[in-house]
Amino acid sequence: MRLPAFLLAGLATLAATAVTAAVPAPKVKAASFEQLAKPLPLPYDEGADAKAVVAKAKAKAKASGKLLLIDLGGNWCLDCRILAGTVELPDLKPFVEKHYVEAVVDVGRFDKNLDIPAHYGFTKRLAGVPAVLIVDPKTDKLINAGDTTALSDARSMNPQGLADYLAKWAR
Repeated sequence: MRLPAFLLAGLATLAATAVTAAVPAPKVKAASFEQLAKPLPLPYDEGADAKAVVAKAKAKAKASGKLLLIDLGGNWCLDCRILAGTVELPDLKPFVEKHYVEAVVDVGRFDKNLDIPAHYGFTKRLAGVPAVLIVDPKTDKLINAGDTTALSDARSMNPQGLADYLAKWAR
């Protein structure tokens, strides 16, 4: 029996939705960034071997079935530090650890370790930081293309907004 085209299209849409459906975001109690621990973290190791950091995180993500989250930024960047502080919140940290393996990469003032974003198709200067690359470690493909700098103005969001963004890509 052959199914009508409209039914096949509907089933395909349903299947695609099931595969890409976001995981519900955890509820973050902190209503504003004022509630983050002070001082804000300085998460970017300026002397780290970025390629080694990413390779190690990618291998761990692949082995664990998690996504690779590459956080590109610099310690000079308030939005980058807000992202790092928010990820450390007790309401969000277990969620991030369940769904992602993080690789934190210092890009200086857009003049260091740019081979990392270039590997994922960034041929021009990053539009802003933090730039968050969500990568499927099995295929080494960027899955949040077009939405990598959504957190570059993190201070205009709130902790729940950051949690919602990370949940959007989790599986």
